[in-house]
Amino acid sequence: MSGPLSLEEVNALTAGEFTLQFGDIAEHSIWVAEKADFARPFPDHDKMVLAFQRAVLDADEHHQMQLILAHPDLAGRAALMDQMADESKREQKGAGLDTLNNEEFAQFHKLNDAYRLRFGFPFIFAVTGANKYQILESFSNRIDGTIEEERLTALVQILRIIRFRLITRVSS
Repeated sequence: MSGPLSLEEVNALTAGEFTLQFGDIAEHSIWVAEKADFARPFPDHDKMVLAFQRAVLDADEHHQMQLILAHPDLAGRAALMDQMADESKREQKGAGLDTLNNEEFAQFHKLNDAYRLRFGFPFIFAVTGANKYQILESFSNRIDGTIEEERLTALVQILRIIRFRLITRVSS
């Protein structure tokens, strides 16, 4: 994609073009875009964002968990092996996670492992506009939560990620 699309251009896309443009908005979960497509035409940018968010919220728990599990660890193995979605790479880079020193990287690795062990899914944090210190603080604040609290928090963070990504892809 060369630049942000206008809302008019988004509304003019075929269903296939829409899915091609937005199928990766939710990490490796094309179904989110497929469901959001049914809400077109979007009268404004906020309604577009809401359509994607509703697709996530209205999904059954199985699909929600698959979406949560599709997210990479922050500063984790997927980053090292270059296996993250392009937007995840840009977002983590923007938060400075690509410049961690060895000690910081070890700390993230330890926290990611502890979080996954406790909850069974990755720690999800919408890193846009945040820095490594804020992310680490959030890790500390959330590690003692319940699995249901963390599942819901992960979904809220995914909704934020979707909003941030759509802001960069569609002009308002």
